[in-house]
Amino acid sequence: MVNIHGLTVDDESRCTHYHTPLDIIAIKFKCCNKFYSCYKCHNENENHEIIRWEKDEFDEHAILCGVCNQTLSINDYMLSEVCPHCSARFNHRCKYHHHIYFKI
Repeated sequence: MVNIHGLTVDDESRCTHYHTPLDIIAIKFKCCNKFYSCYKCHNENENHEIIRWEKDEFDEHAILCGVCNQTLSINDYMLSEVCPHCSARFNHRCKYHHHIYFKI
């Protein structure tokens, strides 16, 4: 099982910052190789700047579905609004934060 760092509030990776029923992913941060529920959790727990994933690294399995605990590539995550393993729906509004995590 993947360890999710930060201020998680349940076992599906929701955190104190983002905790709707659709907020079920955690992201592995390139800068520290740790999964966090969101950038706010990362910034509250780390003493370094976020390093974003480069476009040629989008095959990296850096997304964790909090429902089935399976990882998926950044590409797969960005091209879908559901987990390819369990069909759980992701929060479609997360795309507004992609620029924080990924160089698009």
